[in-house]
Amino acid sequence: LNILVDTGSSNFAVAGVPDPDVTSYFNTELSSTYKSQGIDVTVKYSQGSWTGVLGTDVVTIPKGIYGSYTINIATILESENFFLPGVKWHGILGLAYNALAKPSSSVETFFDSLVRQAKIPNIFSLQMCGAGLPVSGSGTNGGSLVLGGIERSLYKGDIWYTPIKEEWYYQVEILKLEVGGQSLQLDCREYNADKAIVDSGTTLLRLPQKVFSVVVQAIARTSLIQEFSSGFWTGSQLACWDKTERPWSLFPKLSIYLRDENSSRSFRISILPQLYIQPILGIGENLQCYRFGISSSTNALVIGATVMEGFYVIFDRAQRRVGFAVSPCAEVDGSPVSEIEGPFTTADVASNCVSSVSFHEPVLWIASYALMSLCGIILLVLIILLLIPPRCQHRYTDNDVVNDESSLVRHRWK
Repeated sequence: LNILVDTGSSNFAVAGVPDPDVTSYFNTELSSTYKSQGIDVTVKYSQGSWTGVLGTDVVTIPKGIYGSYTINIATILESENFFLPGVKWHGILGLAYNALAKPSSSVETFFDSLVRQAKIPNIFSLQMCGAGLPVSGSGTNGGSLVLGGIERSLYKGDIWYTPIKEEWYYQVEILKLEVGGQSLQLDCREYNADKAIVDSGTTLLRLPQKVFSVVVQAIARTSLIQEFSSGFWTGSQLACWDKTERPWSLFPKLSIYLRDENSSRSFRISILPQLYIQPILGIGENLQCYRFGISSSTNALVIGATVMEGFYVIFDRAQRRVGFAVSPCAEVDGSPVSEIEGPFTTADVASNCVSSVSFHEPVLWIASYALMSLCGIILLVLIILLLIPPRCQHRYTDNDVVNDESSLVRHRWK
């Protein structure tokens, strides 16, 4: 089975029944080692969701980590907008922290199980390739996932590390953005509203709505194209050029500044237009069409595949940090399309760009249950008050009779 590597979720799940959009599935009845836990689980993503059953089975790692290991695995029985037409994957490997695991954080994640049983270092790294290649949805652009360490051949130059702010998603702190070398001049807290995460399972670079609007204005202003359809920026339209043209030269470089491990310093990761102006496969005979690889988000800044394809990314959980280094496969026509530079001073930004109030999903559940309980108690008190017979006689007038036409009764009960 082909598995989508997702650093933005924490469940390991594969198709457990036939599905029109998957070519293969895991038939648990044919596994002598599979054991069902009989626990239903549902996972919702920013796009799509699935429902299945938790179980355990035995895995072996083909290179380097020898032995067999028992891990939690969910078999997907129903899904909505999860398996899509044309995709070549049959499941998902969630590599985020157990705080995001469903149905609760007590479900040990795949990587935690491997670290505990195989006694490998608590670190993994990811190289995603595909810069400048047509977006086909097939996921065949290659790359590498290294469990338990760092592979020197997968990066060039130095690794720059930024601290993990919270261990749920891989939440980092972004200090500023630049378009064409010019700062957007936004309060740094705008970039981290309400979180900034590194997520291989998100296709695009997603920006909070205010940041997205300013970035689009800056790109449109900096680019050499005067008239450009708004539909291109919102993702509803493609932009097409003659196949002999290379439109990337028309667009500016985009830079993201991250706080260094030394909090008084920062470094920047930059992507050239070859990463965010993305060719689409098979449209037109003489034309090559492109999509905008950046979109708006309502709840996070997400460093997704659009950016990650430029870098070798190290998820150093042992030292609570995420590292970035330039990837050798991030080249188009022989030229690099990503850069890392630093260090820079952080004197021009706030000492903390991340809101101190962080509403994690478990906290939201607790708050919702507390509010539901409070409402239930209030409702119970009201019912008791309505049922208790009056202790004193009162001569009612026509004006104070409570009946079905009373607004109080009508609004509360009908």
